[in-house]
Amino acid sequence: MTASRPLPKARLAPSILSADFTRLGEEVTNVLKAGADWIHFDVMDNHFVPNLTFGPMICEAIRPITDATIDVHLMVEPVDALVPMFAKAGANVITFHPEASRHVHRTLALIRDHGCKAGLVFNPATPLSWMDHVMDQLDIILLMSVNPGFGGQSFIESTLAKLTDARQRIDRHLDAGGQPIALEVDGGVKVDNIGRIRAAGADTFVAGSAIFGKPDYVAIIAQMRQAIANADAGQA
Repeated sequence: MTASRPLPKARLAPSILSADFTRLGEEVTNVLKAGADWIHFDVMDNHFVPNLTFGPMICEAIRPITDATIDVHLMVEPVDALVPMFAKAGANVITFHPEASRHVHRTLALIRDHGCKAGLVFNPATPLSWMDHVMDQLDIILLMSVNPGFGGQSFIESTLAKLTDARQRIDRHLDAGGQPIALEVDGGVKVDNIGRIRAAGADTFVAGSAIFGKPDYVAIIAQMRQAIANADAGQA
């Protein structure tokens, strides 16, 4: 990627979807001690996506044990009723799929009105043009690099070009005086591809089984950060 701006500092956001739920609090504490930045919540409703995970109660249970950013990805339809519930439960970032909201601008405003950062999530086949009329309302963009619903899927390679497109849109927005917008990617992120994902423009990386599925969180997070650093050095 040839970018006019240096990429923002990288953040790692392990997804608790792949954690051991018999000791979830311990898992969250350990992964943050190992160097993770955010905690990612994959909220699925068995309606918008074919799986059922967890609701605000889990967020509320985790909130007292960390001051790290809780990043809630709503794979639900409808969206608006859950926004205040997750905000009250302690979420810091709430993202949703534009296809799941009747009024995207209104939902983004609702999230911000409840004190959270707001963002849109793009499935592999969802066009980035949804961003065009709400750029001033966005704090984060999340690109799905798998079809949402289940953990452990393989990274879809066409996401790299889409990341570059999204990064260019964000840079143009910044050049025009707009606010910063984070660029997150979720799905199949591993040590062996995180460097390429970084080079394509991502600054926030969701990883589930690639972290929680490993015996040594410190080692795997260090390997991911080294791959990101190598990608950054290659762009210098």
